[in-house]
Amino acid sequence: MDYVDYNQQKQTEQMEAMKKKLLGRILSKDAYERLGRVRFANPELAAQAEVYLLQVYQAGRLGNSVSDAQIMEVLKLLSEKKDFKIRKL
Repeated sequence: MDYVDYNQQKQTEQMEAMKKKLLGRILSKDAYERLGRVRFANPELAAQAEVYLLQVYQAGRLGNSVSDAQIMEVLKLLSEKKDFKIRKL
């Protein structure tokens, strides 16, 4: 591993640690645990939920901590399949 790869890896690890710390602050204990279980079963969905939650937090639209019921709603919305119909005009 060369110096550039090492720095990239370190930076990625630091970003993940910051993300984990912030999510720990904005999610209730139950919601954080649920997100962890989702991450194990569906890493892509968990990553989408994390990005969404962090964006809402940074925009200042997040009041109190996110409850388990609220994280379930976020996960439900993100997991719904969007049906796109392409029609010829």
